[in-house]
Parts: sequence; C-alpha cells; structure tokens
Amino acid sequence: MPSADEIRQRIETGIPGASAEVQTDDEVHFSARITAEAFAGLSRVQQHRLVYDLFGEGELGGPIHALSIKTETP
Repeated sequence: MPSADEIRQRIETGIPGASAEVQTDDEVHFSARITAEAFAGLSRVQQHRLVYDLFGEGELGGPIHALSIKTETP
C-alpha cells in the first residue's frame, strides 16, 4: 500500500515543477492539493487526467481506494 509521501513523490516526479500536499487518515483514502504551471490553460478535467494518468491500471480503486484532487496554478 502506498503512503501519502509516496503518492506526493509520484505526483511531483510525474508533473515537473509540481508541488503536492497529500493527506490520508487511513492509508487507502487520500486527498491531494497540487499546484503546477502545467495546469495553465487546461480544463479541470484535463488537469485531473494528468494526475490520474500517473497511476497504473488497477492502482486507483485498488490499493488507493480513493484519491480526491484539488488542482491549481501558481
């Protein structure tokens, strides 16, 4: 099972220049607040897709039961 820190690292590595804060109470439900210049000009759906694409098939809904995302540009 991934930790909040592992998810944060994956987001920050996968989206260059991103800054992420990831929290969890139970290690299966996570919330992430992500700030990245890469989100500029993208719709909210496109921004979230950039994040979701960082995770392998079966990972979301599996070991990561839920990932709530809030995206913003700097």
